[in-house]
Amino acid sequence: MSSIPHDHAHDDGHAAHPTGLMRWITTTNHKDIGTLYLLFSLFMFFVGGVLALTIRTELFEPGLQIVNPEFFNSLTTLHGLIMIFGAIMPAAVGFANWQIPMMIGAPDMAFARMNNWSFWLLPPAAIMLIGSFFVPGGAASGGWTLYPPLSVQGGMGFDLTIFAVHIMGASSIMGSINIITTILNMRAPGMTLMKMPMFVWTWLITAYLLIMVMPVLAGAVTMLLTDRHFGTTFFNAAGGGDPVLFQHVFWFFGHPEVYIMILPSFGIISEIIPAFARKPLFGYPSMVYAVASIAILSCLVWAHHMFTVGLPAAGLLFFMYVTMLIAVPTGVKVFNWLATMWRGSMTFETPMLFAVGFIFLFTIGGFTGLVVAIVPVDIQLQDTYYVVAHFHYVLVAGSLFAFFAGAYYWLPKWTGTMYDEKLGKWHFWCAMITFNITFFPMHFLGLAGMPRRIPDYAQQFADWNMVASIGAFGFGLSQLIFVWVVMKCIRGDGAKAPAKPWDGAHTLEWTLPSPAPYHSFETPPVVK
Repeated sequence: MSSIPHDHAHDDGHAAHPTGLMRWITTTNHKDIGTLYLLFSLFMFFVGGVLALTIRTELFEPGLQIVNPEFFNSLTTLHGLIMIFGAIMPAAVGFANWQIPMMIGAPDMAFARMNNWSFWLLPPAAIMLIGSFFVPGGAASGGWTLYPPLSVQGGMGFDLTIFAVHIMGASSIMGSINIITTILNMRAPGMTLMKMPMFVWTWLITAYLLIMVMPVLAGAVTMLLTDRHFGTTFFNAAGGGDPVLFQHVFWFFGHPEVYIMILPSFGIISEIIPAFARKPLFGYPSMVYAVASIAILSCLVWAHHMFTVGLPAAGLLFFMYVTMLIAVPTGVKVFNWLATMWRGSMTFETPMLFAVGFIFLFTIGGFTGLVVAIVPVDIQLQDTYYVVAHFHYVLVAGSLFAFFAGAYYWLPKWTGTMYDEKLGKWHFWCAMITFNITFFPMHFLGLAGMPRRIPDYAQQFADWNMVASIGAFGFGLSQLIFVWVVMKCIRGDGAKAPAKPWDGAHTLEWTLPSPAPYHSFETPPVVK
């Protein structure tokens, strides 16, 4: 056996780590990549928010004030796409990157370089999306659902939008493959599937959903692209195609997508409630089965977005009943959260406030979803502001509030510094109140018949629109408090975080529903 000279033994694998900008561009560390995802998501959240505030400024009173109708439609399209693909989904993947390896006792994600690549696909896609405002013909103006025939006729902005959606879809698929492989192959000894924290479970199921539906969206937008430029007529009735076909294909992606955005939030809430109630999660197995049921049923309800396109009666009944069936596992989850809190030693720090706010507002969103699941009611409310109110209660008070809860909950672990509790509570109460001022009146507007995606409206809708616009500006400004809290934590302004910031009841707070992993992390990540 030949011996290696000692002075060459350390030559390989010990090159200096890159620093500065190159560290972030080339990093394969799951924590760094999680941070990149979360910061990107925060930036895109504010970009999407500015578009929303422009919409609300236009709707402050009747008449055309500041934008023309075509530009207004572009605002609604890109607000939706940026918030979904640029803010909510990257934030969820950021939480997954940070927490999943630590929760299952893995050293990192399974495919570290692919992890880096899946993040760095997002900024070019974001540039294409935002850049579509500045090309001839302007941004896509067919709504975030990209329905033909509008999307077949639009200018170059639609092509940029289609390419951006493709790239973001590829990023999601790579991230999902990574998450599934990590969870199934890299758990610590003794951590069986039914001992995993709920957050890990929700992401495992979410990742399978993503791999299933993202190629469907890619297929839909590719068919759009060929209709636009290569003479096909998939969605053109004049050539034998059918625009309703696009709706079927799109919503087969779009409805599971709604659950892709909310399931990781369920996981975050299922970590936070037990920690602040100081008792284990009630009904852990039923929670796992409920998440799996929601995921399976979410693939069977897509046409409830299409009750007004002329489906046969049997189809309408099927999609109505299956949509109502999803309320059962969702109700199980809400019941289990409430049962976890029941007779717990609860304290209401900022993460718990956001978690309780999430349960309350998400439940309202769920009830309004049941309302529009009823076919005759939906035929009246289709494409009104009632639907806008419904899905904002689910996705803003749902996904977004859960992400705020998770950020406050794990910031001490991530930065080694406790956040400013007083500012956190200010953020919660400002966001909670202004959110309801913004979106609750939209139920009334929708019931009164105000259509969505219109830049002008009848005088009868003026009062509630003014209230909603004032609330929207309050909600936007309240997010600046969050940015200030995060910046203070990153800079290290504040008390040093103890090893167990929340004094969890039984084990480390990130594995509360289950025994701690065999080799766990007892101290916060060291920030150098």
